[in-house]
Amino acid sequence: MSRSVRTRPEGSGQALSEAYDTALLDLDGVVYAGGNAIAYAVESLAVARAGGMHLAYVTNNALRTPDTVAGHLTELGIPTGAEDVITSAQAVSRLISEQVPAGSRVLVIGGEGLRVALRERGLVPVESADDDPAAVVQGFGGPDLPWGRFAEASYAVARGVPWFASNTDLTIPSGRGIAPGNGAAVEVVRIATGAEPQVAGKPLPPMHRETILRTGAERPLVVGDRLDTDIEGAFNGNVDSLLVLTGVTDGAQLLAAPPQHRPTYVDNDLRGLLTGQPEVGVAGEGFRCGGWTATAGADRLELEGEGDALDGLRALCAAAWTAAGDGSCGSDGGKALARLGL
Repeated sequence: MSRSVRTRPEGSGQALSEAYDTALLDLDGVVYAGGNAIAYAVESLAVARAGGMHLAYVTNNALRTPDTVAGHLTELGIPTGAEDVITSAQAVSRLISEQVPAGSRVLVIGGEGLRVALRERGLVPVESADDDPAAVVQGFGGPDLPWGRFAEASYAVARGVPWFASNTDLTIPSGRGIAPGNGAAVEVVRIATGAEPQVAGKPLPPMHRETILRTGAERPLVVGDRLDTDIEGAFNGNVDSLLVLTGVTDGAQLLAAPPQHRPTYVDNDLRGLLTGQPEVGVAGEGFRCGGWTATAGADRLELEGEGDALDGLRALCAAAWTAAGDGSCGSDGGKALARLGL
């Protein structure tokens, strides 16, 4: 069944923490950055949790175990149990377990998070292509993963051993900037073998399935900072999403978003969970939110009015997405965004 194309951010008369039973929160760029909590994250999540919202933390990073992630969040002031953390290592391990017999050996190219997740599913992690693996799995192994690990994966994959990847994010944020992610490592093995892995992580369905199975969410809200993983993952799972502007996505990328990258709601940070969302309405040939009206001209987006910059961005989204339809808006929004300080 085809779904309608989103042409504007939605409004909500309720606080999002009341309208949805579970927040499926990305970590890097949403809750923390470089290991430190993002402004307002700790306080906002505490209020949402106290109001009855279940908080689950969903990450494509397969390196750390749920226990480790939960411990880090707790240290930041966000009390978290391992059961509240869902990783791409868990999603890919379930995917493998459905295709190989219990007790099978799996060649691991990655870190401890993968090994723990494989054992949870009754599989045996091994280190060499000569260990007769039934599958190869690749996940982020940190900056010190030896180059020889890619050779081990390549030897096995070239022999026809099924190949799986936790995720294919090309980059990962670090305290010093943007570093190569697991997707870059996957490309090394792809180039060497010509093969294609089965991928589990966001934005693909196995990750969404793993999250729903583990949380039991009935009215989930995906909260993320990346259009191509978090928001597209929500789109693929047919659930609502909140984009926060504390991570990698900027205003220009949001205005140019194709349908699968358009969030249900947009807010500055996690305080957006605690409030309703303003309506974006039609105003003549444009769209109005708060004190701002946006229209799409022949080659650029126009913005008039004053008020909260975020309302101006929401109005611009409506103008840009409506003009783009099921494509990507090519109108220049630079001047309008500059007026908003975005």
